[in-house]
Amino acid sequence: MSAALWALVALPPAFGAVLLLAGGRADRAAPALAVGVLLAALGAAVATAFGHPSVSAPLLEGLPVRLAVDGLSGLLVVTVTAVTLAVLLFSAADLGPCEARSRFFGLMLLFAGSMLVTVTAVTLPVLLMGWEVMGATSWALIGYWWRDPERVDAANTAFLTTRTADLGLYLAAGAALASGGPPGSGGSGTLALDDLPTAAQPWLSLITAGVIAAAFGKSAQLPFSFWLSRAMQGPSPVSALLHSATMVVAGAYLLLRAGPLLEASGWGGEVVAWTGAATALALGLVAVAQTDLKQLLAASTCAQIGFMVLAAGLGATTGGTLQLIAHAAAKSLLFLVAGVWLTALGTKALPALRGAARRYRAVGVVFTVGAVSLAGLPPLSLWAAKDVLLSAALEHTPWLYAAGLAAAVLSAVYSAKVLWFVWRTERAKREQPYRHVPRMSVVPLAVLAVACVALTALALPPLSDRVERVLGGDARPTPYAWELALSAALALLAAATAWAWGDRVLPLPARAKAWFLDWLSLERAARALVVRPVFWAARTAAAFDDRVLDRGVVGAARSAVGLARWSDRTVERAVDSTVGAVAAATGALGRLARRPQTGQLHHYLAEAVAAFTVLAVVFVLVR
Repeated sequence: MSAALWALVALPPAFGAVLLLAGGRADRAAPALAVGVLLAALGAAVATAFGHPSVSAPLLEGLPVRLAVDGLSGLLVVTVTAVTLAVLLFSAADLGPCEARSRFFGLMLLFAGSMLVTVTAVTLPVLLMGWEVMGATSWALIGYWWRDPERVDAANTAFLTTRTADLGLYLAAGAALASGGPPGSGGSGTLALDDLPTAAQPWLSLITAGVIAAAFGKSAQLPFSFWLSRAMQGPSPVSALLHSATMVVAGAYLLLRAGPLLEASGWGGEVVAWTGAATALALGLVAVAQTDLKQLLAASTCAQIGFMVLAAGLGATTGGTLQLIAHAAAKSLLFLVAGVWLTALGTKALPALRGAARRYRAVGVVFTVGAVSLAGLPPLSLWAAKDVLLSAALEHTPWLYAAGLAAAVLSAVYSAKVLWFVWRTERAKREQPYRHVPRMSVVPLAVLAVACVALTALALPPLSDRVERVLGGDARPTPYAWELALSAALALLAAATAWAWGDRVLPLPARAKAWFLDWLSLERAARALVVRPVFWAARTAAAFDDRVLDRGVVGAARSAVGLARWSDRTVERAVDSTVGAVAAATGALGRLARRPQTGQLHHYLAEAVAAFTVLAVVFVLVR
């Protein structure tokens, strides 16, 4: 079983790297190779989900690579590989031969592999490795059409926003090392995820804050939500993968995994739960205001992940996991259909998509299944999954339950709004001809639609009880019949109202509409509060460097040169004169000393007699 786990995390990135290195030479073989690799990875995921293996390999002294699959990560690896396989099957039929398919499928495999490493990581360093590669490959995928400056700018915005939040994981790792670790660790910090709740204060609060910040950034929760809007510049298959079962749910998964940490901190659970509820409400309103299909789906992604974050804050791991799985199937389906219509009709604006479901019936039917599931209408999966986590909210506080229920009503509103547009009759004949939709691209859409229906059983007893046992958490309250009935009735009423309202203008002030349409002006706020101050600080530091430090260095250099010249003129001349005088004196003494040296014996005898006479006189006088 260990081999299956190694294969699961190694096959996608290894073959992804091969495709990236091969370049255009592998464009023809890339789709089939990528699909084959994901089939093998899906088989390994299923095997590990049942076997729950753990593996370890040496990396650094005292810091091995440790991976493991338990109940939560087992469900996630199956979800990630299954959705990735469906997206790659669609991309194989949708991506034309003129595109750089080897680069596209290589990046998709590398991205999927990094997500699988993140999900199975047991320690913070390994999680950070997968987390970082995931961020880098997401940047490359969003900016896949790199010749378009707008798309590159969107990729940069998404990357820098998530990277800023990712610093929280480094803060958490540093605090974990400084904490001293749990009892029995010898006073050294530990980086194992399961040991993080044992840290002492204030390190525990720092670890919690870092994990929460990184998770909020990756999952596009408030106040980081705006990057997901910009990420819609990427290809539709990229949106379907990144924003359904992988990157944006990585943060929610991390919070679900860190449930004991949030509880141990004493404040983390409340912050996470209320932030999730606020995101579900606020971004639900943003989704209602959108007139672009992909923007609406992006805002709804933030809102739906808000439910998962809400569940993580309450410790409702079962409800959050069911919501994650059901949302992955529905949202990947909706994004792929948005790509089909964008290719076939050349637009993603809702008014221009009138009649799209009538024109492409098969695609329209599967889109309807995904939208009805997203709306939380019975009997599809998100209806039951949402009530599982809302029952935990009701047990915690009625206010949190009311906020979640209001966000669920908004889900029905924006889903019904989309369906109203795509099923309405076209107002006028199109001038451009309709493009054909390849049949092979409909197959994965149909599979995802079936999954939306089939996953309902997973959120209802007895299978929901089985999921709770697999996850191994504490027993949580199950929704009463009246809760299911209330949420279903409200969703049906909201959907019917939105359908009856149609495309009429909402009676709201123009400024409020613009605010919601602009995603609460979050990006403007980020630029005003973060980007501009950072650039101002950078310009100020550059000016200080040029005007103070640089001038100081230049002044010091000039002073040194001046001192050297003065030394050359004054000190050097004095020293040189002294040396010359000593040399002249030495030469004069030498000449005087040479005079007695005549080489004649009688001269030496006379000199010796004189010397002895002097010595005798001195001796007599001294004595």
